[in-house]
Amino acid sequence: MLRFVVEQVPQIYCLEVESNSQEEEEVVQSRLLQPLECFLFGEDPQAGLEKLQQGSASSQLCGRVFKEGETVYSCRDCAIDPTCVLCMDCFQDSVHKGHRYKMHASSGGGFCDCGDLEAWKTGPCCSKHDPGAPTDECVLEPGLRERAQKLFQVLLRYATDLLVWEESYELAAELVKEDTYYCVLYNDEHHSYDHVIYTLQRSVQCDHSEAHTHTGRRAVKRGKLRSCQQAKDLIRHISLQPLRVEILHSAVMAHQSFAMRLGTWFQQIIGYSVGFRQVFCQVALEPSSEGDQPSLISRLMLHDSRLYKGARKFIHELIFCSLLMETEYKRRFAIEFTKHYKQLQKDYTLDDHERSISITALSVQIFTVPTLARQLIEEGNVIKVIVDTVMELLSEHLDANHRFHFQGYNSDKFFRIQVIFHDLRYILISKPSLWTEELRTQFLEGFRVFLGLLHCMQGMEEVKRQFGQHIEVEPEWEAGFSIQRQLRHILVMFQDWCSSDETVLLLSFRECHRALMRCNNQPFQSEATDYYMCKHILHVSPYKVSQEPVSIHLPISRALAGEENHTVHLSAPMGLGKLLCESCDFTWFAEHPLRCVVLAAQVSAEMWRRNGLSLVSQVYYYHDVKCRDEMYDKDVIMLQIAASKMDPNHFIMLILQRFELFDVFNGSLASKDQWNRLTEEMLYLLIIIVGERYVPGISHVTKEDVTMREVIHLLCIQPMAHSSLVKGLPENESHETGLETVIPKVATFKKPGVSGHGLYEVKKECLPEFNPFFFHYSKSQHSKAEDAQKKRRTQEGSDKALRPPVPPPFCPAFSSIVHLLCCDILIHILRRVLQRAVEDRATYWTEAMIQRSLHLIGQGLLEEKAQLGASTVEQVTFDFTIGSEHSKSVFHLLSKMTALPSLEAQKDMIKWTLQMFEMVKCLREKSSPAASMSVEQTKPEEIVPDKDKAERKRKAEAAKLHRQKIMAQMSAMQKNFIESHKMLYDNILPSSTSSLLQEGDCAMELGELCVAVGPQRGSTPAEREVLTCILCQEEQEVQARSPAMVLTACVQRSTVLTQCRGKTLANNETMYPLFMPPDLAVGTHTGSCGHVMHATCWQKYFEAVQNTTRNRLHAELIIDLENGEYMCPLCKSLCNTVVPLIPLEPLTLNYCVISQSHLRGESPGRKYSDSIAEMLVVCATTVHRVGLQTGPNELCPAVPVMSWNTCAFTIQAIENLLQEEDKTLFEEGLCWTYFHLSPRRLAGLKAVVQFSATQRLKSSQAVIQKHFTDMLGALLPTMSSESTPSILEVDFFHLLVGLVLAIPALYQEEAVDLQPSAVSSAYNHLYILHLVTMAHVVQVLLSSTDDTAVFGGEEGQAERAAVELYATVSQCTGGLRSDVSGSSVADRVRRGVTPFLRCAALFFNCLTGVPPPEELSITSQGQMEALCSYLALPCDVFQLFQEHRGTVFPLLQRWCGHPAVTKALKGEMQTISYPRKRNRLIELPEDYSALLNQASHFQCPNSTDDERKHPTLCLFCGTILCSQSTCCHSQLDGEEVGACTAHAATCGAGVGMFLRIRECEMVLMASKTRGSTYPAPYLDDYGETDPQLGRGNPLHLCPERYRKLHQLWQQHCILEEIARSLEVVNVMFAFEWQML
Repeated sequence: MLRFVVEQVPQIYCLEVESNSQEEEEVVQSRLLQPLECFLFGEDPQAGLEKLQQGSASSQLCGRVFKEGETVYSCRDCAIDPTCVLCMDCFQDSVHKGHRYKMHASSGGGFCDCGDLEAWKTGPCCSKHDPGAPTDECVLEPGLRERAQKLFQVLLRYATDLLVWEESYELAAELVKEDTYYCVLYNDEHHSYDHVIYTLQRSVQCDHSEAHTHTGRRAVKRGKLRSCQQAKDLIRHISLQPLRVEILHSAVMAHQSFAMRLGTWFQQIIGYSVGFRQVFCQVALEPSSEGDQPSLISRLMLHDSRLYKGARKFIHELIFCSLLMETEYKRRFAIEFTKHYKQLQKDYTLDDHERSISITALSVQIFTVPTLARQLIEEGNVIKVIVDTVMELLSEHLDANHRFHFQGYNSDKFFRIQVIFHDLRYILISKPSLWTEELRTQFLEGFRVFLGLLHCMQGMEEVKRQFGQHIEVEPEWEAGFSIQRQLRHILVMFQDWCSSDETVLLLSFRECHRALMRCNNQPFQSEATDYYMCKHILHVSPYKVSQEPVSIHLPISRALAGEENHTVHLSAPMGLGKLLCESCDFTWFAEHPLRCVVLAAQVSAEMWRRNGLSLVSQVYYYHDVKCRDEMYDKDVIMLQIAASKMDPNHFIMLILQRFELFDVFNGSLASKDQWNRLTEEMLYLLIIIVGERYVPGISHVTKEDVTMREVIHLLCIQPMAHSSLVKGLPENESHETGLETVIPKVATFKKPGVSGHGLYEVKKECLPEFNPFFFHYSKSQHSKAEDAQKKRRTQEGSDKALRPPVPPPFCPAFSSIVHLLCCDILIHILRRVLQRAVEDRATYWTEAMIQRSLHLIGQGLLEEKAQLGASTVEQVTFDFTIGSEHSKSVFHLLSKMTALPSLEAQKDMIKWTLQMFEMVKCLREKSSPAASMSVEQTKPEEIVPDKDKAERKRKAEAAKLHRQKIMAQMSAMQKNFIESHKMLYDNILPSSTSSLLQEGDCAMELGELCVAVGPQRGSTPAEREVLTCILCQEEQEVQARSPAMVLTACVQRSTVLTQCRGKTLANNETMYPLFMPPDLAVGTHTGSCGHVMHATCWQKYFEAVQNTTRNRLHAELIIDLENGEYMCPLCKSLCNTVVPLIPLEPLTLNYCVISQSHLRGESPGRKYSDSIAEMLVVCATTVHRVGLQTGPNELCPAVPVMSWNTCAFTIQAIENLLQEEDKTLFEEGLCWTYFHLSPRRLAGLKAVVQFSATQRLKSSQAVIQKHFTDMLGALLPTMSSESTPSILEVDFFHLLVGLVLAIPALYQEEAVDLQPSAVSSAYNHLYILHLVTMAHVVQVLLSSTDDTAVFGGEEGQAERAAVELYATVSQCTGGLRSDVSGSSVADRVRRGVTPFLRCAALFFNCLTGVPPPEELSITSQGQMEALCSYLALPCDVFQLFQEHRGTVFPLLQRWCGHPAVTKALKGEMQTISYPRKRNRLIELPEDYSALLNQASHFQCPNSTDDERKHPTLCLFCGTILCSQSTCCHSQLDGEEVGACTAHAATCGAGVGMFLRIRECEMVLMASKTRGSTYPAPYLDDYGETDPQLGRGNPLHLCPERYRKLHQLWQQHCILEEIARSLEVVNVMFAFEWQML
């Protein structure tokens, strides 16, 4: 077999020329694989396979190998640990779909755990992998098994030998056929893509496109050995960091190619039968016959780091589908893996590839299996192996004291070493329920080695306070904390393992104590000294944190605190004192944690500023949620342990000594600011030690109670989103915070609106648990929480006293801690602090000290009250109120403080404390506290508020009387003025009143004429329009002869109304833009925010913007200066032109008062100022340039046409939006919800219409006249030419606008500037509208052929007229149906022409200013009669054909006789049906996992590799694209662009709205170079989006947010949204949007 393969392979894999991969595969299949399969089955492979499958069943395990970026699911309710995941298909068919699940993108290299019984608590299998079917019981026939074993042995050894082949190996004689070699280049992760391409171009003289094909491993040169060696030397010489290049014989290259092909073949054969898989596993794991050689799979593993990417994937997938699918062989493979673990990890640290394609990534598949993990601990002591590996790799960072020092470490290598800690976490995921003696022994051995690692961290990277000069170089600190973060969960998991067995717990505790004592045997600088205070003596060695070295890393001390905490739950509880010797000095245990706390306090007091930011950062992470549970929290626990065992007075004296405050409270040293700050921190620490009891083991609380308290205090700062709460809570080893179980108990949820996110607010009944000195608050959080709660209490009418909450009682082992509150030293401290405040010695006290002192006093009083309430007075040993004379003096000092004005903010708290003193006193005297406290309570609670209320009421009454007095004086002055000027008022008032009455009568008469077209046209209201420039704030009236005032505007191409999305426009200038096609493929929209400026002000502003923006970083991403873009100075809307404001001509078309000039057909033309004329050109040029995507050319004949087109398209877009929102056509100034067309935007629409109407004055009249005749040709066939379109190929509203705005040019002469008179214009508009409307009716009839025949019922005049017209059109065409009723025709026409009539009403309203009838402002339904009345049309449009029967019939014949109409009726040409369909964003599934499922089946049309793709969904049309991938790049206008950019050019005229499915974020695109991200419309159950699927919660579509996206598109605001988002975000690095 081997000889056969050796002979055939070089003949097939001939690398002289690039062969066709499909042809090569066919040859390999027929000449190599087919014979091998024949040998395997001993007969025809197909027949043998059918026999085999009859007796075998499919595997119970899924085993799907994940690609990078593929979406995987984990069930939070059922998974044993977070690494247990399901593929998309298994998840959809499993019970977990209805559970709490998470979804995230796989990093590649894992496989689906469906069917693995050890991975799931319930529902281990989906419906496809039902465990009921018999599996793993497939016995092969002896002959078949023997052949399979021989074949697998030969081929697997052959593949292994070839894959591990290296350049230095000698070639076997039978392989040498010819003297040909290859220079082989290996890609890596160090060199960039461009660098490799450049190197190839230089070394082997290939072009750029050829160099692109060389990815992964590639033969770049073929020839003799010498020429290949030259190419190799040249490649290595070009790069400073050489690429990996090897010279391989052509035979080796051929055989390696076939070895890779064998990987796929092996997977195929193994998949046929469980029996084949077991044989393969046996062959792969059997020891080599040669003594020094490991098994074949071990050889492949050990060589993994030297293999290229493709070979690695081949090996990993082979292991996945074979060894990891069989329980027994998985165990044997795990033992092999553990045996070589240290070498594999060493190789990985020197590797350059990612972990996902390293063999070490398989550890997650092995170590997370509970039974396998315990077996590996027992048989292979895997914990020791892992920790020894870490220690060996980090040994280079040990200093002389055998402690880590990471100065100058290699960050990449260090990161790879840290990954090893993940394996230790995997091993410890599932603690054992049953311990064996062997498991105890091996676990404790591993624990001892782990303590050795902690020993190297204890006290590492010590810092010493810098005096005089600031530190020059910031020391490295990130490495130490990154290891601390990696060990955070591992420490907890070790403690959980230890606590699950009493024997192990006791032994591990002693081991931990021994390790701590080995660390603490370093002598102090000086001998122990006696310290005296209040008749108490403390014998301790002097130590000053501010002068001696100190370290923040104390993992062994903290591990001991965690272990001791678990000993409380032993069947015979044994604390530190019993487990260790009774004479143990507990100052040792408190010493190092206390130093750490003091260091943090001194840094907070700014005593270490000269040590730089590194120490500040360390202290920040010391308190941060990511590290605090195994750093700060454990230090507090250790201090509480020491406090429970030491004399209270000695303990506080020790704290004073380490805070360097002993002399401050024992003598009369001069005050320093830092001492005040340290006193605050010291008092805060005492509050924490006494009050922080929410730790299981310290008091009788559960983990749920702890989480509830954390959540309450977070929500007391402010209402928070779910994600913010999760970030503020510590995670366990399963990345769970426990938030979901407690949040309903403590908070209420408020759903989000169209923007923002849902918020949780704390319940009122939970507020008494608020502690203003909660030990997890940062300084800013403490301040915010205090302010928020004081504000809340003020709103509720309560006092501002923030009382200490009532804590749960300590466990018996820690009950003595409360005696700290009543010990002599603490009372002495409190008395000294209060005394200084009473004496008002400002530099000796601060308000924060008083606040903390009051809190401590309150804690003592609450403790005494609680004990008195639970026991008799004789049984209570806690005596805060009567214990000493000092405590009595505290009461008297508090009484004096109530009168201090400097403590006004603490007055409520002082009063509450005094009340508590009285209450406790009453409890001790066994009297009624209510009676004695009634007077005290009424004073602060009732009397004082009543006095304040009365005072406020008195002031309000005085202010009211003062206002009344002033108003009376003003009224008297007005009367005196009128009396003194009586003659003036008598003369003016009657005349003005009569004139007003006359105007009112006239308005009443004209108001009845709500007609915008024809001789009955109503009047244009004569209004003076005075506007204010937003730049100079000066007012000006809009007049034709005045300097121009302009509106900001944005012109853009649009496909919002298209009926043929994605259509490529034909470049036919004779039809477009003069005739807009009815499909409205691409229009030009002009929108305005309505802000007004002087033209001169705008020009100065625009020049300033250009000058300043050019110097801004990446300014081109925000605004395109070359195309005249700028931001509106007021609202920051994106603009690219201005529209001049043209005043309406006041006109009253009333035949009683019409002048002779109006009766003539002509009148003098209207004159405009030069400034307005200039702005007309500016606007028209922009519309022309943007609409036709051409260069600026104001002399182009298409300039006026584009102005008319943008007017028509803008009106159509507005009408479409109004119709979709079901809004009336005219309503309070034409406005609608969301981005309302407010009066400012209405002014913008009117300005666009007036600009389009005036544009003819700046163009050649001959050109306008030519355009008019060409457009009229579409309606009057006698004037048409060959290029004139049929009535089915024209949008008639665009035609109407063009004709109406162009017809005045017919009156123009060369020497005389004339325009049509009012009467002429009225009749012109009427007849044009009638003619266009009739043509549109015929267009509707010819385009709509889907009506069903409807008969019966009464038919009125309209229906009979409709039947008559239909018959006439049918007669002219000969192609219409004859079985259509009149009612269906009438209904079809009414529905079809309504959008046209609505647009016409908007157009004539803006053109003439005639107010519409009220009916158009009331409802959006049934407006046909009102529309026809306003447009001077008969209510029944069919009457037009009756009135003009003789004129219209010839036109009908010609319209219907056009060849295009004939083709359309035959179905040879596509037509548009009316009314046009309204475009909407595509329908999205409600569950986001459905989209992910769709993306998982996405196949890139241009690529076959397994590289990660970014499927991106176009929301306009629903196409899924492959974005950010070179495989789908294309050319657009001569430039290479990505798939999304190219798609947006055809689908949205350059504008795009895409959903990146795997990233769950929107991308808005406006051009090839501009875009921005936008939140996806999918929210989780907490009302939040999840970009990049970072949280992984189930997501559901939010209809309101998707509607907002739709409106953003329909209102042409995407460009504006992009500009605004980029303006807010500081763009540091430009993103290549064109490559999306």
